[in-house]
Amino acid sequence: MRIGYEIQYEFPQPTPVIATLNVHFARVSDLVAPDHVRLEPAVPISGYRDGFGNWCSRFVAPAGSMSLSTDAVIRDSGQADPVCLAAGQTPVEALPEETLVFLLPSRFCDSDRLLDLAWQLFGAFGPGWPRVQAICDFTHRHIEFGYAHARVTRTASEAYQERRGVCRDYAHLAVAFCRALNIPARYCTGYLGDVGMPPPYPPGDFAAWFEAHLDGRWHVFDPRNNVPRIGRVLIARGRDAADVAMTTTFGPNTLRSFRVWTDEVA
Repeated sequence: MRIGYEIQYEFPQPTPVIATLNVHFARVSDLVAPDHVRLEPAVPISGYRDGFGNWCSRFVAPAGSMSLSTDAVIRDSGQADPVCLAAGQTPVEALPEETLVFLLPSRFCDSDRLLDLAWQLFGAFGPGWPRVQAICDFTHRHIEFGYAHARVTRTASEAYQERRGVCRDYAHLAVAFCRALNIPARYCTGYLGDVGMPPPYPPGDFAAWFEAHLDGRWHVFDPRNNVPRIGRVLIARGRDAADVAMTTTFGPNTLRSFRVWTDEVA
C-alpha cells in the first residue's frame, strides 16, 4: 500500500514541536520505501523513543508556514484483523507487569467514572473476547460519528453522555469500559485504508482503534468500524490519545490543511 500524509501549519513564532507520525517499529520491516518525515522549510530534526516505544521526532518550527509530509510504500498480508472468539480473560494477579498501566484510568479514559455502568452493561457477558466484543457493539451503536462532533478535550465518560464523536471517542469509551472490567486496553493510532470495503470512500484520515490483552497477547478491536478490516498500519500505542498525538506543539499555531492517503498498489 502507498501510505502518507501532508500537513500544513502556520506558526506565528518559532515553536518547538514533537511529531509522532512514523510507522511503528512492529511494522518497519514491511516498509518498501521509508517513511521519513519531510519538513518544508527544512530544519534540524532529531528522534527518540517514548516510554511506549513509539518513534517521535523533535524540531523547532520557524515562524510562518510549514509542511510535514511523507510518501511511503508498505507490504501488507491482505488479511483482515484476526478474530479469536475463544480468547479468555486473565485474572489481574496473573497479568504481566507491563500490562498493568493499561488497567489504570488516564487523561481521556476515565474508567473510574464508568466502573458501575460497565458492570451493569457488560457484567452478564462471558469474560474475555465475548465481553470485549459486547463493549465494541455497544460503543458502535451508542456514538454517532461525525467530523463536526470532534472535540480534543472530550473524555470517555463525556462521549458516553454526549453520544457523538469521532474514532478517538469510540476508542476511548471502549478502552475505559475494558479497564473498568479489569481488561488491560491500550489506545492505538495509524493508517486504515478502504481495501475490501465498498465505495464510496470517505476522505483519507488517520484512524484510532484499541488493543485488549486476552489470553497472554494483545488483540485488535475497532469499535468505530466494528468489522475486521484489511490494511491496518500501526503508528503508535499509548494509554490514550494524549500519549500518541499526531503533533504536540509548544506554542500557538493554525492547522491550514491536512491530507492522508492509504491506497492499494497494483
